[in-house]
Amino acid sequence: MDIYFITIFPEMFREALASGMTGIAERNGAVRYHLINLRDFADDRYGSVDDYPYGGGAGMIMMASPILKAVESVHSGEDDVGSPVILLSPCGKVFDQEKANELATKKKLVFICGRYKGVDERVRDLVVTENISIGDYILSGGELAALVVTDAVARCLPGVLGDERSRETDSFTTEREFCLDAAYYTRPPEFRGLAVPEVLLSGNHARIDEWRLESARERTLRFRPDLIAKTAKHETN
Repeated sequence: MDIYFITIFPEMFREALASGMTGIAERNGAVRYHLINLRDFADDRYGSVDDYPYGGGAGMIMMASPILKAVESVHSGEDDVGSPVILLSPCGKVFDQEKANELATKKKLVFICGRYKGVDERVRDLVVTENISIGDYILSGGELAALVVTDAVARCLPGVLGDERSRETDSFTTEREFCLDAAYYTRPPEFRGLAVPEVLLSGNHARIDEWRLESARERTLRFRPDLIAKTAKHETN
């Protein structure tokens, strides 16, 4: 997979992408990252990429021309048909594991990282194939959101996780629809008066599987009861 980031702050990505799971994905050859400096596509010698909004008002708007030229430089031709051009935006559907799984099947992703007050709407009309939000709050730009999405996608790619079985019990997996994962413990068996549940020390894998399933349900009900309602709605559709 090739992932392109169109941004005025490419330096925000370098260390983050080289670390953790995104770094492993690149070193394993599962993904290649490309940082596209939007200012390289400015229409003037000053590298201008924003201007005042028509109609007045506070804030600056990122211009359409540099963004479209940047997208077209990496995303043109028959080979790119079906490859998403993603704008990180409050207009988008909130990102979830299902979307991460879907994006992980693509050969190429292009992220447009907005800044300032927003992006000229014609960018959305002309080149954006989908909008993605990572939550109902405002960030200073799309860079951090693009990194969040990339991390979630990268760990879905084959050969990236050290133990592929780990993915089977992750929260939000299709095997346990809309459910959180179970509670987990490691050494020591007792810490500050709190002991590891005996069943986890029993060696009885059938009982352990049953306990973890019940733990997952209990944690979902306690921490994210909204997911229980979501499960019920899913099962009735």
